[in-house]
Amino acid sequence: MSAHRRKTREPKSPAPVSRRRRLTRTLLASGCALVVLAGASAWYLYDDLASSIGSSKALEGAEKSKYGDVNILLMGLDSRRDQNGEDLPPAVLDKLHAGASSDVGGYNTNTLILLHVPADGGRAKAFSVPRDDFVELHGVPGFTGKAKIKEAYGRAKAKVEEQLAAKRVKDRRQLEREGREAGRKAELETVRTFLGVPIDHFAELNLAGFYHLADALGGVPVCLKKPVKDRYSGADFPAGRQTLDGQQSLAFVRQRHGLTMGDLDRTRRQQAFLAGATYKLNQAGTFTDPVKLMRLIDSAKQDVVTDRGWDLLSFVKQAKNLSGGNVEFVTLPIERFGRNQGAEINVVDDMKIKRFIAERIGPGATASPSAPGAAPSSPGAPPAPQGSAPGSPRSSAPAPAPSRDSSGTPALDGGGVPCVD
Repeated sequence: MSAHRRKTREPKSPAPVSRRRRLTRTLLASGCALVVLAGASAWYLYDDLASSIGSSKALEGAEKSKYGDVNILLMGLDSRRDQNGEDLPPAVLDKLHAGASSDVGGYNTNTLILLHVPADGGRAKAFSVPRDDFVELHGVPGFTGKAKIKEAYGRAKAKVEEQLAAKRVKDRRQLEREGREAGRKAELETVRTFLGVPIDHFAELNLAGFYHLADALGGVPVCLKKPVKDRYSGADFPAGRQTLDGQQSLAFVRQRHGLTMGDLDRTRRQQAFLAGATYKLNQAGTFTDPVKLMRLIDSAKQDVVTDRGWDLLSFVKQAKNLSGGNVEFVTLPIERFGRNQGAEINVVDDMKIKRFIAERIGPGATASPSAPGAAPSSPGAPPAPQGSAPGSPRSSAPAPAPSRDSSGTPALDGGGVPCVD
């Protein structure tokens, strides 16, 4: 009997997956994970910023710009206190070279800049409002008449705190919070009426903000036409382009003693600082570097208050475009210097100011005719060129292009940063 052996067929091993297919699958999976992670990170940053940064209701119910244009008012407070009304630490005050007393400086808005961002993506314009412009104040309880535009905030804050104290409110934080809200509302209403334009958003920066912003950016480039030394602000800089740290930046934007045009030259310093900061934002890749972006966000949480509901993430994306130098800086013209009750003031023509603004941003971006302070439709005369003598309108628009002084020698161009006195 013969034995029959059955041949068994060995099972075939599965075809090997090609290395390219495995690599493709890995890349797709990694890409999806990165997209999810990036989205989660962006949302976390936005949520963290939105929940931590100070917010205000001061613009609720106010008229807004039409056709997609955006007007943002930047307000710099000359206060030695934080957002809660607490004195800044002595170590910080020493670095700020700003005096040890929290009473020095008060709550004046020594920096007022209206940033107009057109909807069509055109060049943005930043209008600096000199702090000593003598204008009608609005929104200050119990006050009618004119004062320096910088005083609207402090006067309204003090009055509301006085009213609350009369009602036996003793909580310092409540007094500070409600007083500041009244101050913001009065300053916004005063500026809006004076300029004749809606204000869509605002950002309030305290005195330490310049210091922290410069440090968060790793220094801000500026350019000086000549060396300066001022014991009041602590400014001590050589001529030419240089990068300032936080302490130096504050001294730079605060100096007015020893400058030919005093406060008006300080206004140009503020413009130059912002131009340098936006230049640095673009050059340093802050928006694409998570570490630098977090430092900037942490700085904002310490020093900045904005209107509630402002989509800051969208604006940060827009700011990236603005940081390419696509901003024109202009100082509003004054008629002459004067005095009121012993104090120096800037005498201004309200209607000329409204025409000045309307001509540069277009009629669609100005306030409606029924709104207080609406800009007139009639054209106004163009401003006098930069450098005109006191007594006539002046404007300035720093630009990176080199200029020439009276001797014909090329002035310092700052390598993309405007040079100032």
